Amino acid sequence: MTSSAESGRKSGQPAMRTPPVVSPEAWEAAREQLLVKEKAQTRARDALAAERRRMPWMAVEKTYAFEGPDGKASLVDLFDGRRQLIVYRAFFEPGVFGWPDHACRGCSLVADQVAHVAHLNARDTTLVFVSRAPQTDIARLKARMGWEMPWFTLTDSFDADFGVDEWHGHNVFIRDGDRVFRTYFINNRGDEQMGSTWNYLDITPLGRQEVWEDSPEGYPQTPTYKWWNWHDSYAADPAADKKWAEVSAAGEAAFREANTKQ
Repeated sequence: MTSSAESGRKSGQPAMRTPPVVSPEAWEAAREQLLVKEKAQTRARDALAAERRRMPWMAVEKTYAFEGPDGKASLVDLFDGRRQLIVYRAFFEPGVFGWPDHACRGCSLVADQVAHVAHLNARDTTLVFVSRAPQTDIARLKARMGWEMPWFTLTDSFDADFGVDEWHGHNVFIRDGDRVFRTYFINNRGDEQMGSTWNYLDITPLGRQEVWEDSPEGYPQTPTYKWWNWHDSYAADPAADKKWAEVSAAGEAAFREANTKQ
């Protein structure tokens, strides 16, 4: 077998300074040592999400207009009847590298990572992408790339007003009837974590809406795991499936018992 160091020398590249090769016992000890730090990071991430849920809200007083597959749409329309909205500004328009065949490479990488939106929808949350390209071009791009998230056309100063006219980013909103409030904004390296259902929910004002979360009093919360479903099986106002509730509860209990013994 050729070592990585030998491969590096043969290819003309500097030899890699690889970690030591150890016994299974030593490897497991190293993994457990690193796990302590990883668990601390998880707890810190949860604490940040809890703090995020307590950020002040900013009322959106201005009226904005978008174009969608069904015609004109307001910011309230983008919620699609749900309480929370996440808006990602993707660069797909004349002047952007790749036009007209592709959107920005970075924005396309983000789009490729988006989990099935049905899981967000089940938590009363809508995710949409917005760009300045016309709807005909957006529809063509989505078909080519296999993307299914709602995607609207910007028609006014929404991107400039919310910090995404020259760079990508996610804006988060919540609504109370027709009143809309901006609750969070993340861009730059922060956008790297987006794509997973959990990370999207963690930037929303209501969070994952599970009972273990540290949320303000009165926030919606349901038992952990019980709301999960296949993405083609969510129903409006569904009751938790009895069998799944039993299976998930047993699995959670076994997991916690195993962790207690460690």
